[in-house]
Amino acid sequence: MDKVLMDLRAEVVFLGRAYTKPVMNRICGLRFPRQSCCHGDRGFLEAKSSNSIATTSSEGIDSVAPRMLLGNASSNTNGSSSTARFWISPEEHCVLESCEDEYGGIIINPEKLPWNTNAFAYVLQESLSSWKMKGKKGIWLKVPLGCSELVPIAVKAGFKYHHAEQAYVMLTYWIPEGPCLLPANASHQVGVGGFVINENNEVLVVQEKYCASTSVGAWKLPTGFIHESEEIFSGAVREVKEETGIDTEFVEVISFRHAHHLAFGKSDLFFICMLRPISNEIKIDEQEIEAAKWMPLNEFVEQPLIQDDNMFRKIIDICIARLGKRYCGLAAHQVISKFDGRSSSLYYNVVEPQDFNCQGV
Repeated sequence: MDKVLMDLRAEVVFLGRAYTKPVMNRICGLRFPRQSCCHGDRGFLEAKSSNSIATTSSEGIDSVAPRMLLGNASSNTNGSSSTARFWISPEEHCVLESCEDEYGGIIINPEKLPWNTNAFAYVLQESLSSWKMKGKKGIWLKVPLGCSELVPIAVKAGFKYHHAEQAYVMLTYWIPEGPCLLPANASHQVGVGGFVINENNEVLVVQEKYCASTSVGAWKLPTGFIHESEEIFSGAVREVKEETGIDTEFVEVISFRHAHHLAFGKSDLFFICMLRPISNEIKIDEQEIEAAKWMPLNEFVEQPLIQDDNMFRKIIDICIARLGKRYCGLAAHQVISKFDGRSSSLYYNVVEPQDFNCQGV
C-alpha cells in the first residue's frame, strides 16, 4: 500500500470570498496551522479547516480511515470564530522533530512544536515511547514564550524545570533508571569591579543611587555583572565606561572573591580588575550612579567602608602592592584547545623567570 498524504488546508472566508491556502508546519505527515485565526488589514479573517487528501494508491480515500481526532483548536474574536481539527492515524509513527546530542540524548526543535495542546500531548507521548525504545537518555525541551501553554502538558508527562530566560523555559526528561546525569542549571553569577588609577595617583570612584543603607554616601569602585558570552576583561571595561564615561584598557585580574547563597541561592564570583585610563572626563550614568570622581588613593583607602571591612581592605592592599610591582596579577591570554577547538581566555601571571618584574600601570 502506498503511503497516503493528508494535506490540511485552511479555507479562509473574508468579505464573502473564499479561497484555500496551505497552512504552516508538519507533524506525522500532516501540515497544521500555527494559528487558526488571522487578522488582515481590513478586518478579521474567519478560518475554517478542510482536509484535502492526496493518494498514490488505487485504494482511494478509504485507506486513510480510521484516523484519530486529536482535538479542536478554536477561538472567538470580534464575534468571529474559527476551528481547526487534526487527524492522525493510530498506526502512524509520530515523533517530534529533534536531533541527537553527543551524549546519547535528544534536543527537541523548539521551532517545530505543535501549537495545538492536544496534538502536542499526543505526539510528546509517542516521541517519549520511541526514544525509550531506542535507548536514549536525556531529553531537552525548550518551550518558547509564545507556546507557554505547552509547559503544563510537558510537566504532566514527567518533564522537570531546568532553567528559564526571558524568551523561553527549558525542561528536561531523564529516561534511564537511576539518578539524572544531565548537567544542572548555572550555579554562579559573575561580577566585576574596576580599579582605575590615573597618573596623579587618583582612583576612579562612584556613589550608587541604589545601595544598602550601610553604603550610603560611601565611595566605591565601579562594579557590575558580566553579560552572557562576555569576557571578564571586556565586561570590566564596559562597566566602567557605562557608569563613569571613562575609557580604559584592561591590565590584569588582581584578585577574585567566591561567595555562596546570594541572589536566589546562587554562588557569586567577583573579579577585581586593574584598568588603565585612556580618557579623563567623567560622564555618569544618571539612572544608576549618583556621582563619580577621581579621588586621591590615600583618601579612598581611609574610608570606613574600606578600613572596617577585612575583604575590602585586603583587595586594596593587593592593588597597592601591584602598583609597587610587588605583586603580579593575572593577564588574559587567548588560547585554542584541541578539546573543543575554540578560542578561550586563559588568565595567568608569572610562567617564565624573565617575566617576574610586572610592568607598571
